[in-house]
Amino acid sequence: MTIPPQSAARAVTPFVADEAIARHRHSLADGRDLIYFDDPGTNLSPERSIDTRTPEARPETARMRQDPLTGEWVSIASNRQNRVFLPPAHLDPLAPSTPENPSEIPSNYDVAVFENKSPSFGPLLTDADAPLGLDDLASIGLERSRTSVGRCEVVCFSPEHEGSFASLSVTRARTVIEAWAERTHALSNLPGIEQVFPFENRGEAIGVTLRHPHGQIYSYPYVTPRTLRVIDSLERYGPTLFADILASEQASERVILQGEHWTAFVPFAARWPVEVHMLPNRQLPDFAATTLAERDELAVLYRRVLRGIDAIYSTPTPYIAAWHQAPVTAHRDGIRLMLQVTSPRRAEDKLKYLAGSEAAMGAWIGDVTPENAARTIRAAVDRADAEEA
Repeated sequence: MTIPPQSAARAVTPFVADEAIARHRHSLADGRDLIYFDDPGTNLSPERSIDTRTPEARPETARMRQDPLTGEWVSIASNRQNRVFLPPAHLDPLAPSTPENPSEIPSNYDVAVFENKSPSFGPLLTDADAPLGLDDLASIGLERSRTSVGRCEVVCFSPEHEGSFASLSVTRARTVIEAWAERTHALSNLPGIEQVFPFENRGEAIGVTLRHPHGQIYSYPYVTPRTLRVIDSLERYGPTLFADILASEQASERVILQGEHWTAFVPFAARWPVEVHMLPNRQLPDFAATTLAERDELAVLYRRVLRGIDAIYSTPTPYIAAWHQAPVTAHRDGIRLMLQVTSPRRAEDKLKYLAGSEAAMGAWIGDVTPENAARTIRAAVDRADAEEA
């Protein structure tokens, strides 16, 4: 089925849903949205339990402050200080609810998506001081503050207490990708949202506070600083920037995997000891624009990439898997959907720390040549494939 954009003014690409993946929409006790995505052929009943917890008032939405030296906005989300830290399995807030553990998800599930209770960007509850659009946010001044209006969602990949995207079956990986695509479409149509960002943080070395396999989706009221840098390069280079990058990488020795629809590679100027990018082989601004066939292949290739990264060493590799998407209303013909997986792990027992040059000046010094890194990751992907065969 084709779901048209909710608002023609947003001009978002129509979304084609996979009808084999059922959706069940519910509300949590405090009114937050919860959506179940069922694997094709799931054994789960379509009937789901209601959230029987006593409703609590939602915490005040965070405030963001502008840095006048850069024009960037910093969201001060103090409620996040109280979030759960590495709980035991029987108190996992992302596990299906039990009488002993009244969690965020009332029923058993395959994949579940819900609004974050203490988000970095959230609804305009009582404070009328919302951003007044991109022109307002682009102005520079002293002690400027706005409500961090946006939306943050948690994407639970599995009801299991531990794991990551790499530990999922191909079928479950495909269901997660379907959730990313549909939520990108829905969030892009919300008023005031300028960019949607799905990502997964994996490993305590990255700062993960829950071992449960999950990711998040942030919806920002502005175009992020990293994307603004990409827009600047696009305007200076020309509209073929992403196509030319892909052609250059496909002709190099840095390719990790290449399929009909996607190519994964170590970038020419990789910053991190482990860094893999993935691009679609055609222009796609975001997940919502993908076809079913593109999502099918991605479930296989992306999972292989992450399993290979885990196979580099004898223990799982910490990483950030970041899906960069075009802004909702601009540069959608030029900026291409792009995965960037980065890990600070530079040896079995060593991490790369961002010290003076990187952290203070943004001037990176690499520890490993990208070509050597690509050879290492390709070999690890082969080992992981062989172990699974």
